[in-house]
Amino acid sequence: MNIIEVKNLTKKFKNFVAVDDISFDIEKGEIFAFLGPNGAGKSTTIKMLTTLASPTSGSIKLNDFDPTKNPDDVRHSFGIVFQDQSLDDELTAWENMEFHGVLYNVPKKLRRERTEQLLNFVELWDRKDNLVKEFSGGMKRRLEIARGLLHHPKIIFLDEPTLGLDPQTRNHMWNYLQELNKTEGITVFFTTHYMEEADKVAQRIAVIDHGKIIASGTSKELQNKTNTSSLEEAFLTLTGKTIREQEGSALDRVRMARRSWTGRK
Repeated sequence: MNIIEVKNLTKKFKNFVAVDDISFDIEKGEIFAFLGPNGAGKSTTIKMLTTLASPTSGSIKLNDFDPTKNPDDVRHSFGIVFQDQSLDDELTAWENMEFHGVLYNVPKKLRRERTEQLLNFVELWDRKDNLVKEFSGGMKRRLEIARGLLHHPKIIFLDEPTLGLDPQTRNHMWNYLQELNKTEGITVFFTTHYMEEADKVAQRIAVIDHGKIIASGTSKELQNKTNTSSLEEAFLTLTGKTIREQEGSALDRVRMARRSWTGRK
């Protein structure tokens, strides 16, 4: 059963096409990744899926709702972790969770129970009364995940969720999300330009560049399609080594992403 269905989705900004006639489906309970370099159209797609931007053309169905016609129903269906930190630094971890719960009309008793459960899950319960401005980047990311799950969404969107995090924190974060995927059946849709992240975590991957989905499938299927022996090689075969000269070659971006993931210099 598909929880997300996208057909011929396009987003234009004047003469620039950010997302170019893409179609894809995501099954309920799937961990799905958009893999592509900066500027590929990943974030714009998520903005359209989460009611933050309107499509120029095409259709979206999320949890059986259309974001353009039923935005409130769609918003209650998902949680989201943005690229940029969106917590209130002047509030405590508990207060951030409480504020989110009130916004989503989570009953008081339930939100208190859920807050304790989630803060324990992401190992922040002992810091619940600390101001967020005292937290490390990894702690803030874990709190954002807990907050995004407070209203019990069916889908969680993560837009480059591990950008700037050290390798150990990344691994911990994905362990949390994979455990939630198993225990609660939550659908995970994340964007990344990290090869290892997509390879190790995603059950299915869509390679996107210049606003177009070039190929999709499991990591192994992408390798078989390109007659390569790794996701990195498949990515380079699909996107080429010199896309976006102004941003550096695809190979350079892949190497930088790998170094960040593994901690190598």
